Amino acid sequence: MSLLPEIEFSSSEKIKTLQQVKLTAALEYLNLHSVFYRDLFLKNSIDIKKISLENLHQLPLTGKDDLAVRNEDFLCVTKNKIADFTTTSGSTSAPVTFYLTANDLERLGYNEEISLRCAGGTENDIYQLMTTIDKQFMAGLAYYLGVRKLNAGIIRVGPGSAQLQWDSINRFSPTVLIAIPSFIPKLIHFAEEHGIDFSATTVKSIVCIGEPIRNPDFTLNELGKLITSKWNVKLYSTYASTEMGAAFTECEAGAGGHLHPELLILEVINEKGELAKEGELGEVVVTTLGVEGMPLLRYKTGDLCNVYYTKCTCGRNTARLGPVVGRKQQMIKYKGTTLFPSAIFNVLDLVKEIELYQVEVTRDEFSNDIISILLPSDLFSKAFENEIHSLFKSKLRVTPALKFMLKETLREKIFLQDKRKPEKIIFS
Repeated sequence: MSLLPEIEFSSSEKIKTLQQVKLTAALEYLNLHSVFYRDLFLKNSIDIKKISLENLHQLPLTGKDDLAVRNEDFLCVTKNKIADFTTTSGSTSAPVTFYLTANDLERLGYNEEISLRCAGGTENDIYQLMTTIDKQFMAGLAYYLGVRKLNAGIIRVGPGSAQLQWDSINRFSPTVLIAIPSFIPKLIHFAEEHGIDFSATTVKSIVCIGEPIRNPDFTLNELGKLITSKWNVKLYSTYASTEMGAAFTECEAGAGGHLHPELLILEVINEKGELAKEGELGEVVVTTLGVEGMPLLRYKTGDLCNVYYTKCTCGRNTARLGPVVGRKQQMIKYKGTTLFPSAIFNVLDLVKEIELYQVEVTRDEFSNDIISILLPSDLFSKAFENEIHSLFKSKLRVTPALKFMLKETLREKIFLQDKRKPEKIIFS
């Protein structure tokens, strides 16, 4: 695969020319090797030779249900060509297997190398990886491969254990942490309790994965403000998925995650099914480029982001995505108000006493959503209940039910053995 690391700084015309060449190659490859897409082309009488960037939107969309039902029909190589077996996290549906060839792993590492460079990374950095690298998890593997391509150092600590994280920070002097941002306040709290001067460490920045640390206007959300109010570090937001095999990562400007146009074609679709305009919210749709194992064409991620096309102050000419506002499947209708889980999380993150919570969304007999917040029982008091209800009324104009339970019981509900991510919200 021809890799062009400077393409993001090229003109829009040069980027489009490159993407057209890669799209043509991808369509030919799918028609030859993908059972699923060959069926799709035949069923819809699609002449792939007539497909271009300009009329790509005329092709049918592919979704998570297609992957779940016809998983192996997406595979374009024989099993003996598979170098890595990866599964999706199963956040909104059953986990799906993704098969990566040796070239796909090279592509994955390249993506993360240029993503880390976008976030200010250099070969002089030492990265502390605080996320899962086993259990068929792509993110940990991607970061490891990317750091190696960057020729930087990496400390594979994995998730959890604040004591182990601090031991590694003090012993190996990392400059960058790669972590789920909601873990960082716990790390800070542990340091405060144990007399660790975290302001004197070598850590200068944190690459945040899996959760947003910004609002749609790019200001830090409550979680981001909580971290930076305590620790003088630079936060970089990222957005990625197993299906894309690529990431949108912020630059120093902190004004959205940048597209790598040699790896993905991006479409953001509004409620009318049209391409979203500058700053408009829509569903992220991607076409993967240069993938051998399981390429995807017009794949609906289900994630809703604001999109920006104007040139960034960093000099890149690529499209940018704002933080994930929510997922289509997780849109909550509550007493006439439309909410996404992130808005509820932001309110709960304002309360310093709350370190553990789960949002539960159920339906009543009229199919109306009911929101309940599960909290540790040691927080219960009438005054605390009133404080939380007042906060929700002022911030979101809603009043969710509060349920209290033993801390260990709640912890078990959130951190399930068969899940890689904490279950901060459940729909039942």
